[in-house]
Amino acid sequence: MTRSPASRALPLIAALLAPGLLPGLVTSAQAHAVVTESSLTQEPIKPGHATTVKLLFNANVELSLSRVFLVSKGDVFHPAEIAHGRKPGELLIKLPPLEPGDYAIKYKVFAADGHLTENNIRFHVAP
Repeated sequence: MTRSPASRALPLIAALLAPGLLPGLVTSAQAHAVVTESSLTQEPIKPGHATTVKLLFNANVELSLSRVFLVSKGDVFHPAEIAHGRKPGELLIKLPPLEPGDYAIKYKVFAADGHLTENNIRFHVAP
């Protein structure tokens, strides 16, 4: 019995898609900027005090193409001032004095490798 050209190609296709044989595909899928560390989990935000939040990404972030917002009660978006930190991939977010309550930081960051990442980080300000 002879095999069709398509069935003969299946083992070759499977071999090419095996992990490690096409590292470029795996790398590009994992290239998005991901938060690996946040000061929000380390230090509580005190009410009535301006605060700088540090987010550490696993990739460098292009500030001119990135946006960060403070989201307050009622889903009101307030643009936040951002700057590079001391470490590669570190983003500093300046927050105004906040009243007790629930908030979120919404970020859309453009990584130096060309990928856009968007997410929210929720936090609480307690009296």
